[in-house]
Formats: sequence, C-alpha cells, structure tokens
Amino acid sequence: MITLQAITLQRGKKLLFDQASAAIFAKQKVGIIGVNGSGKSSLFSLLLQKISPDGGDVYVQSNIRIAYLAQEVPNTTISALQYVMDGDVELAALMQQLKKAEENHDGHLVMELHNRLYEVGGYTLESRAAKLLVGLGFRIDEQQKAVNAFSGGWRMRLNLAQVLMSRADLLLLDEPTNYLDMDAIVWLERWLQNYDGTLVLISHDRDFLDNVAQKIIYIGNLKFETYTGNYSSFERQKAEKLAQERSLYEKQQAKIEHLNKYIERFRAKASKARQAQSRMKMIERMEKVSITQIDSPFSFKFYKPKTCGAPLVSIDKAEISYGAHKVLNGISFSLNPQDSIGILGINGAGKSTFMKTLAGVLQASAGSIFFNKDLKIGYFAQHQIDQLDMQSSPLAHILEIDPSTREQQVRTFLGGFGFQGDVVFRPITDFSGGEKARLVLAMLIWQKPNLLLLDEPTNHLDLEMRAALTYALQDYEGALVLVAHDRYLLKATVDEFYLVNEGKVTKFDGDLDDYQKWLLDVRKQQFVEIDLKKENIKDVAVSCDNKNKSKVNAKETHLLEMEITKLHAEKEQLAVLLSGTEIYQRENRLELENSLKKSALLEEKIKILESKWLKLHE
Repeated sequence: MITLQAITLQRGKKLLFDQASAAIFAKQKVGIIGVNGSGKSSLFSLLLQKISPDGGDVYVQSNIRIAYLAQEVPNTTISALQYVMDGDVELAALMQQLKKAEENHDGHLVMELHNRLYEVGGYTLESRAAKLLVGLGFRIDEQQKAVNAFSGGWRMRLNLAQVLMSRADLLLLDEPTNYLDMDAIVWLERWLQNYDGTLVLISHDRDFLDNVAQKIIYIGNLKFETYTGNYSSFERQKAEKLAQERSLYEKQQAKIEHLNKYIERFRAKASKARQAQSRMKMIERMEKVSITQIDSPFSFKFYKPKTCGAPLVSIDKAEISYGAHKVLNGISFSLNPQDSIGILGINGAGKSTFMKTLAGVLQASAGSIFFNKDLKIGYFAQHQIDQLDMQSSPLAHILEIDPSTREQQVRTFLGGFGFQGDVVFRPITDFSGGEKARLVLAMLIWQKPNLLLLDEPTNHLDLEMRAALTYALQDYEGALVLVAHDRYLLKATVDEFYLVNEGKVTKFDGDLDDYQKWLLDVRKQQFVEIDLKKENIKDVAVSCDNKNKSKVNAKETHLLEMEITKLHAEKEQLAVLLSGTEIYQRENRLELENSLKKSALLEEKIKILESKWLKLHE
C-alpha cells in the first residue's frame, strides 16, 4: 500500500532522511517512533503529498480513502454531533441530498436515496457518531453543543472522532492520545484493534503502541528501521541489535589495531613496504561498523526530601465545591510518607479537583483538611506550564527559586532535562510543550519536595523523557500521588489506586487491568443509553410524522406505482428474451449472464418498492 524508496529529505538546514526505505502493507497497524525532531511528522507530510522528497520515491496506493488527524483546532457553530457525522463524507452528502429531496417533495428521489443509504449503512450514521463521542469522553447531553463552545483539547477530540467516522482505508494518526484521559485511550485502543483498514500512528505512549501496533518503524540515523511486533518487541530486538553491533565493532577495532601495528612495524622496510601498503588499503576498504546510539538525552533524579512525620495530609468528611456546584462529597483520606498512589476515574469525575485539594489550592466547604507543618509540596499541573514567564530562560527560572546557587551547578542540573549549551539562556517563548513541561518538572525537583502531586505530567513528553521520569520516580523517597493516562508510568511507580467516581474517593480494589474492565462496562452502559435514546427519538418522530404523512402519501403512492409498473414491464421483456432458445447459444453467453443478473436485480427492486407501497397503505 505504501512504499518509501531511497528517500532523502532536508528541511531547512537539517537533513532528516538519507536514502531511507520502508514499506507498509494493507491492513497493517504500524507505529512510527523516534526522538523529537527525527522527522516523524515530516513522514506524514510526505504520505499526504504536502511536501515532496529531495530524492527517492514515495508511493501510496491510488483510489483509497485517507483520513488524517488534523492538529488545527476547529472553530464552527455546528453541533459536535454534526461535526463528527460530517467525517463520513459520502453519507453526509447523501443525507443533505435526502433533506433537499424531502423539502421538494420529490418522492422518486427520496426513494432512491433511501435505497442508497440502506446499502451503505446510512441509517446508523447518527448512532455511530454518538457512540464515537461517548467513547472519547463526551457526555450525551453535550453532543448538541456548538463545536466552538468546547476548549481546545476537547475540539482536538472532535477532530479525532471525525477521522474515526470517515470509513477511511488508511488512517494517519499523529499523537492521537495527547488530549485523552485513560478511559478514552482504553476505548480508542479497542476501536483501533477492530479497525479493518491500514493504520499508521505516531505515539509516545508505549502501552498504547503495545496494544495497537503490529509493526514498528524506528526513525534514527537518517534511516527507517523496521521491526515486526509491538513496542516491547521493538525494544528487545533493538537491544539485541545494539549488542551485535557492539560485538562487531569491538572485533573490527581489534583487527584495525592489529593491521596498524603491522603497518607501523614494517612501513620503513623496503622488503615489507608493499605488504604494509596492502594493509593500509585493507583498512580503507573495510566497511566501518557503527554503533546505533539510542541513549536518552535525559538523566536526572530527585533529591532526598526533608523528613516529615505522618500523616502528610489528612482529610475528614470533606466537601469540595466550585461555587454552588458540589464536585466531591464526604471525602476521607489520609496520606503518609512514602505512599505511592495512583488516582483513577473517568473524565470529569473530579480527579484534578481532588489533586487541587491535596495541594491546598481548593478549600473544603465542609469537613476538615490537615496539612503537616513540615510538608513541602511539589505540584505539577497544566496551569503551572501556563504560568511560566515566557520571556525568561530556564536558567533564570531556577535562579529565581534559589538566587544563591552557582550558575554552573544550575546548568549541570538543567542538562539532565535536555537543556544544554546556550539553550539554558534562551527565552522559553518558542519552546515546545514538551520543553516547557520538562522545565516545570526541573523546577519541582530543584525544590526537594517530600510530597509530589503530578496531574498528567506526561502530556507533552516523548518516550525518552517518560522513561527518565519513570526511573527517577522509582527512586524517589517522598510520597507520590499521580494522575496519568500513561499506564506504563502508573504500573512502574504506584503501589495502590484510589477511584474518583460519583463524587466519592474510594480505594480501588484491583490493578489497571481490573480498572480497564470497569471502564469498558461503563462505556457499554452509555452505548445502551444511546441506542435507547435513538429508539425513543425514532418513535416520537414517527408519531409526529403520521400527522403529515397523509398529505404526501397519495403522491408517493402514485410515484411508487408508476415505478413498479415500469420495472414489471422491463422484467416481462426479459422473461420473453429468456424464454427463447437463441440466447442460450454459446456465442450469446455474455448476454445471457447479463440478462439473468438484470432480472434478479429487477426482482429485488420490485420487492423493495412493493414493501414500501404496503407500508404507505398501512
């Protein structure tokens, strides 16, 4: 389906690909990985023919439907449901035609369009769109809201829903989980596992890649490396390849050293000069073995926190509200030193509200909250990123926290977070979301907290930084409360889970696999509600419609009768033709086949029209 042959691509002064080749076959689900800036998004631009390679060929099978997850935030007043339905371009066009035909009382065209809609599954369009929206975290009562009434992150979810609605042969998804909570990610995984087309996705979520991808293309050293299997399989294969490269490299270096010693020993001897020259050419001709480096540019650890007695935080029968809106009620919770807790819950349940309560940002409207006097909190949330001084540098942000620190000490510290060289002096206004998130984490760590509250810390982090954060948290000696959609991070760092659901915070008796089963049960119930709602709407529509049907029934009946008469006439002509002997001669075999097919088709059409005629009379 897709062939990339000896691709060379340069963007500005940076060479991304050099004679890189790869192939993707129909129905494959392929994950694209590589460090930031390696060219993953540029690869998508090549496949979409938005840019052309500087060398080589890009082939994408023609006459296929391609859907791409746009990163632009939509701004329109149409409803969320209609926006998603518009993703199925063919069905959306048919629905518009049907609406006009009904307005024009064109019974014949209405009938034809209904036949076409039935053939392509058009009657499930609204239900499919509604289920996609629920799967991605939209409540049923939100689906009629205007698109521009949602925040940017939720509009990105609408883009994703529209792409999934498209019935495309090839899906190109660039970071589809960026704006999703775990419940939406779990649902999306199931959807993509059942998707019947070809999938190419860029993701920094290793569990997501493990559960969806069947093949990995790693972009590194200006090449495409293809690995069969999911992300974990890629890691094993890559480690084996590195070990082999290291062994070959060491053997080659030993051989080169032996040849060099020979050259140095006999270069000056006339009798051995020819042999020495031969050895020199042998070294020149030797294909150099290079070691592929995939070492992470990030390396940091948490400082030993100040000792703090138990409990760190104690909440007793607390009620948390935003104005008159009660979010959490009757909360009792105690947090002790070295606790590692993961917070679970569907979108909108109140996870971030609970984290703000633990951070002291929100006060209890009832009940009590106790904070230990020696408690030092490190709180990571989206608003911390938004509150960075865009005109200031990473170095200045750390020095503002601790002005007495030596500059070189701060520069060494920031180097572990990928801020190296002159980058530490640059204003962060042009930094990516990932770079800003890394800076906020660095600022938290510098302050040596004995309680870490991390609310979705991996949203903008790549695989390497996520791995570095995981390793650092595993060695952290303070208490940790974590909200994350990255299941690998949760599995590797927390010891127990609490569930936020229906205004309560309770201990969850199970692991992430149990939680995913719970989520899927919740989704199933929501889908049942959608189906029931559609049936109710259909019943109401039929009831209202009956009052007006008598006005158009006569005209529609007449049109149906004319069409049925016409089809019967055609069928009778074919019957006469088929009753003769001439059409059964060998030379007329093609005409016979066509006549039989046409006769069967006419019979089917007559049955459909007669069924409609009977319904009109009923």
